[in-house]
Amino acid sequence: MRERILQIVLVLVGSFYSFWGYLLFDDLSHSRWLSEHNDVMPMFLSLNTALGPCLLLAVMQPAQHRLMIFYGALSSLAHASTMTVQSLQAAAHGMRRHDSPQDIVIFAVIGFVLLALFPRKQPRPIGALAQ
Repeated sequence: MRERILQIVLVLVGSFYSFWGYLLFDDLSHSRWLSEHNDVMPMFLSLNTALGPCLLLAVMQPAQHRLMIFYGALSSLAHASTMTVQSLQAAAHGMRRHDSPQDIVIFAVIGFVLLALFPRKQPRPIGALAQ
């Protein structure tokens, strides 16, 4: 049951991040990043766009893709943490970020859910150690 829930989460998160490919294409094709002086956004979108298909590939055999799932969890938590610090700094300067706090919560939930459902390490057969 736990593996099945993880597979559903991987499909949802992998699809969510894969959709960012559209956002990346839209951002680059309209040079929006240039007009908005935000050259970091396309780079950020490209990282999660690449993560999406990797998580989708992990759906069939999550236990064999533990590192990718772990990276997906940690990158989501790192993103939520970075956004939290940015939001706190903005608030300290009397500013408000437009993407907080809902994005912080979304990425924190993604990270914690992936960690909570992280597949257990599969024991290796005794013969596999000799190879």
